[in-house]
Amino acid sequence: MRLDKVDLNLFVVFDALYRERSVTRVAQHLHLTQPAVSNALNRLRQTFGDPLFVRGPRGMQPTPVADAVTADVQRALGLLQRSVGGQYRFDPADSGRVYRLGMNDLAQALVLPGLQRAIARVAPGVSVQAHYQGRESSVEQLKAGDLDMLIDVPQLNARELEQIPLGGIAHRLAMSAGNPLAGKPLDMSDYLAASHLHVSSRARGRGQVDLALHNQGQRRSVKMRVQHYAVAATITASSDLLWTAPATALDHPDLVVSDLPFAVEALVLNLYWHRSADQDPANAWMRDLLARQFERGLLNVSGSSG
Repeated sequence: MRLDKVDLNLFVVFDALYRERSVTRVAQHLHLTQPAVSNALNRLRQTFGDPLFVRGPRGMQPTPVADAVTADVQRALGLLQRSVGGQYRFDPADSGRVYRLGMNDLAQALVLPGLQRAIARVAPGVSVQAHYQGRESSVEQLKAGDLDMLIDVPQLNARELEQIPLGGIAHRLAMSAGNPLAGKPLDMSDYLAASHLHVSSRARGRGQVDLALHNQGQRRSVKMRVQHYAVAATITASSDLLWTAPATALDHPDLVVSDLPFAVEALVLNLYWHRSADQDPANAWMRDLLARQFERGLLNVSGSSG
């Protein structure tokens, strides 16, 4: 393949198709007609000698060839974009961009209400899709372009990712109003004698609370492990289980919340994005909008509770 025989605009369409998985959304995003996008895809197929994208139940799915070249295409487009960055402007008020954000239900409850209000004011055509399929899967989606940004703990070391810290949420203890321990001073022996609920996106492994106890030579009895904070709140409110969680997850009318009888490190959250999007004005705009949700006092950044 000779580069001087290839229309480089086709790679812009390729990158958009890889991210959006939809000819319709690509046409809207690039301000092209659907026939124009389809024509560009046909020319790409001829160039690569491969279908590149095939229709599936979740839209246009990339072939192995598309998966293999997307990182190089995104890197090249990022370099070109930096070269002409002064000429490329992103106008939120005129954008129809669909942002795909990776975050669990705790982060969604924390961020999305304020984010939606901000978007409605300044970018009414912008929409957000938020979901979380676990840490490893989310990182792979970020690398593949299936996610634009990810909010997660600072345990991701992929060299392809950029990150900034957002803050930390102190841990507190919750129980039902009918729990015999509710409203009473709680010491370590009470805590260890009780049965507990634990929230984790992983099927196994210790969280920050169990690590803190382990460092003191202690261990609690976890009787139930679930994936979602909202589910945990409902279970705790209707049982005698104790739930230790980031304070912002415990805002439930039927929960009694108190301090812990020992110190636990705060749940720290970072914002991640792929290095190829670092200079993208549209990506940078959303990063700034997300960071501002935390700056407005949504997080307790005290670092620990005890």
